Amino acid sequence: MRRRLSYREAFPRVIADFLIVHSSMIGALAVSVAYQLAWGTGTEAQELITDFAKYYVSFFWVMSPIFPITFALLGFYTHTRSYEGKRKNLALVRGVAVAVILFFGVNWLVGNTTVGRSVAFPFVALASFGLCFSRFVKNYLEARFEIRRRNEFSTPDRDNHVLVVGGAGYIGSLLCEKLIQQGYKVRVLDALLYGREPLRAVENHPRFELMMGDCRNMQDVVRAVQGVGAIVDLAAIVGDPACEQDRAAALEINYGATRMMIEVAKGNGVERFVFASSCSVYGATDEEVDEQAKVSPISVYAQTKVDSERALLAAAGPQFHPTILRLATVFGLGYRPRFDLVVNLLSARAKQDGKITVFNGQQWRPFIHVRDVVEAIVLVLGAPIRFVAGEIFNVGDARLNYTLQQVAETIREVFPDTRVENVANADLRNYRVNFDKIRNRLNFQAHYTMRNGVDELRAAFDGRLIIDYKDLRYHNQRFLEVAGVVRNKADVDSLLMEAFARVV
Repeated sequence: MRRRLSYREAFPRVIADFLIVHSSMIGALAVSVAYQLAWGTGTEAQELITDFAKYYVSFFWVMSPIFPITFALLGFYTHTRSYEGKRKNLALVRGVAVAVILFFGVNWLVGNTTVGRSVAFPFVALASFGLCFSRFVKNYLEARFEIRRRNEFSTPDRDNHVLVVGGAGYIGSLLCEKLIQQGYKVRVLDALLYGREPLRAVENHPRFELMMGDCRNMQDVVRAVQGVGAIVDLAAIVGDPACEQDRAAALEINYGATRMMIEVAKGNGVERFVFASSCSVYGATDEEVDEQAKVSPISVYAQTKVDSERALLAAAGPQFHPTILRLATVFGLGYRPRFDLVVNLLSARAKQDGKITVFNGQQWRPFIHVRDVVEAIVLVLGAPIRFVAGEIFNVGDARLNYTLQQVAETIREVFPDTRVENVANADLRNYRVNFDKIRNRLNFQAHYTMRNGVDELRAAFDGRLIIDYKDLRYHNQRFLEVAGVVRNKADVDSLLMEAFARVV
């Protein structure tokens, strides 16, 4: 998604480029005159100055806007500003080269307004250096120091105060710990449906606050949003079976509550909103998909994510900046282990049962370790707003696009006595995902391999940190089947959710 040109932000950059170009031409003259004085004659230097004065006034001054115009057309003032690393440097060098070629092409076509090589060559060198170096310095300073616009947050205290909705869950509990380590103040809004045990590592920290509440309850959300600068929305009924079991609750929590939080956040001046979506929105496809690919949800869970994404992007504005993270299938050990996720479940069965069943083993899935998901969220929260505002990122790593059969083979490497049974069923989901955008823009890549995740699960079983993977606490759908979903506190909340849960 290309960022729209902001004239207020772009104008100083245009002026700076204009001045660099003119300074480079004058500097080129100085270099040429110095050369003539050192190796030629004073007469040649005087003629050079006279000819240059005519060239500068009659031609260069008029044609120099070619440079900022070319830069604008190539996106220097819009989308390339959010590029990272080598990709950005190559874009800068390419843009400067195009502008120089266009300028001297026009210079050659006009014919009677030429400048000598003794000036032209130093000009190309100085202009290229100045235009590129000024941006390299700016990029370095932005990467080295945290630079924010005046209106980015309303108060200094908001800068590092994050609300994690659903913070007691599989991802959220690890995220809270990481954010506190990074110096953030963290508030959690969670109904604690699965208990508070996952928050034990942070619950007594002075920068941590727990608000027990329901993301569908307006009063709970308003209370939780007060004074924060960013929201991370992890609250959801996760997984296809759990959503199918109670579609009404899934629609309320996964979509209706998000729409309500958008309105509360905007009303309270919260600018950053990070939403956990899913790569399952891509459905079944044989093509590698990126963020521009058409979404084709084939489950209630995926559809609620698509609807929430659309609501967030429609709400984006100058003071509200949503970022959507389409997570690959998560695996790995967390404070609230989950064994309804394919890698974790197959690893547990290999350990305790000695047998795993793989359905449609040739189908592709993208995977990501839970701690790498946490790293991605922290990166987004710390990035300059213009890099992530209104953006969708696939969160994962191309190295972790696996077929289900490859998953089984990795698990058997760790549990060599495991018997693998291959079965076909009606699950059509099949997709490989491209993760170039998050790698290029935020320099993100996974630190954990599939093998790392399976190894740590084995260590958890061997160390008896997990006794029985079939425990209801580790399975969303089975737990909700027994405990049920907590209903709204009052009729007014039910009516609000009924309104917000209508797909518009």
